[in-house]
Amino acid sequence: MSAIRGKVVAITGASSGIGEATARLLAERGAAVVLGARRTARLDEIAQQIRERGGRAVTRAVDVTARDDLERLVGLAVTEFGRLDVLVGNAGISKIGSVADLDVAGWSAMIDVNLRGVLHGIAAALPVFRAQGQGHLVTTLSTAGLKITPTMAVYAATKNAVRTLLEGLRQESTDGVLRTTAVSPGYVRTELAGSIDNPELREEIQRNMDRYAIAPEAVARAVAFAIEQPRDVEIGEIVIRPTTQN
Repeated sequence: MSAIRGKVVAITGASSGIGEATARLLAERGAAVVLGARRTARLDEIAQQIRERGGRAVTRAVDVTARDDLERLVGLAVTEFGRLDVLVGNAGISKIGSVADLDVAGWSAMIDVNLRGVLHGIAAALPVFRAQGQGHLVTTLSTAGLKITPTMAVYAATKNAVRTLLEGLRQESTDGVLRTTAVSPGYVRTELAGSIDNPELREEIQRNMDRYAIAPEAVARAVAFAIEQPRDVEIGEIVIRPTTQN
């Protein structure tokens, strides 16, 4: 029997890509999933398909830049299923480009979603985890934060800010209540390229995805691996990338 069976997992950015794949896999392994994203019609479709296969799934419209939305997502998990065991923070955007382009609006958008959105999730989930005596934060980062490349400086900065945040939180939480896991994927077949405004960069990223990106289900399996560990085992960071990626 899977160690995931019976867990309650909330997932942001769950309407496509890694979030969707994670929701489907965890539901198949017996978790109750609480799906959050802005595209509610797509969320409802995924949840219905999960339920038709015998799983448990509910949905909530979530914009991670709005703190109240994360509070409602966590509240839905507790109301529907009695607890929250894991929050998978997967929502993210990529407004890449040279720093010299001075895309201040794009920088702010990435800070709001990629960093502030994670903070909002922590603020919503941590009191519940503390009250329960256990909980797990799994957050999607990026290999862009491990190998800094041109045009991705600010995007990588937001991911590394979250990496720092999670490590600090880990060190503040050595009482055994909280586990934190950072998952850093490389190129994955997702819709992330769609958030890139620069058409040339968007096409370049899409070409790279088409050439060697891995399936989002590969990342979902890594997330499941971290979640299914015993309570006294913390998988702090997972890096998962195509074998052909530089």
